[in-house]
Parts: sequence; structure tokens; C-alpha cells
Amino acid sequence: MVKEIERCGIPVVHMCTVVPISLTVGANRIVPTVAIPHPLGNPTLTPADEKNLRRRLVERALKALQTEVHLQTVFEE
Repeated sequence: MVKEIERCGIPVVHMCTVVPISLTVGANRIVPTVAIPHPLGNPTLTPADEKNLRRRLVERALKALQTEVHLQTVFEE
């Protein structure tokens, strides 16, 4: 689905816990996340630290949306 949306000219970021799968399906912009049961958070963190973690992930995804890519790109910290 990611590739079809991008063909329409809309950039997409695939946020995932298993990057090799994203690479296999052909996602162009990939943002690695935390873990399979909690992709966008970590329940062991304090609420403030978890909020910071989530903010960093979303900011990374927004940066990826603004970045022109020609090949598959993984946006790591």
C-alpha cells in the first residue's frame, strides 16, 4: 500500500519494528521504532521519558517526509 500511495505523489513514512520486512515490501522512507509489542513507546519509561521518546520518533518521521529519496532510506537517530 505504501508504494501505491507514493505513486500518487504523496510521500509516506513506514514506521516499523522490523526494518528488513519494510525493505522487502519496498518502503522508501523507513523509521525504525521501539519493539513489536510497543512500536511507538516503552511502558518501562516514566511518562515524561516516554513522551520524549514518542516525540523523537514522530519528529524523525516528519523529517523523513520532507526528505527527497531516490532509494530506500532508513532514518535512524
